Amino acid sequence: MEPDSLPTEVILTHPRQFLGKVCLDWMPQPGNYLELKGKTYAVLERHHHYQYKIGGYSLHKISLYVQSAKSPAEKSLIDGRWVVGDASCRFNAKSELLRCAVNPEGPCKGCRFYELLSK
Repeated sequence: MEPDSLPTEVILTHPRQFLGKVCLDWMPQPGNYLELKGKTYAVLERHHHYQYKIGGYSLHKISLYVQSAKSPAEKSLIDGRWVVGDASCRFNAKSELLRCAVNPEGPCKGCRFYELLSK
């Protein structure tokens, strides 16, 4: 194991299924996408597991709870994080998981509900 890699368990939420263990060199956040064994998953939850060693606790492993997903083709960068869809639309949810209420499946391009966000 590399010094900066995180031992990570990947668990499918529904139906509950252990997908495997991987070592990641980045800290996955809910809303991020993860490629594993040729499939794409959306990260829903992240749990930290600590282990006591002399001198205190240290991060031992991470569990990721995921669901099957398609990596979104449309993304916008807002305040340093990626959200699904066109963030210039009034109806965009500004979320990593949900595009919007009126057209959640997308695409944003050509959507009849598109309204430019007023500042």
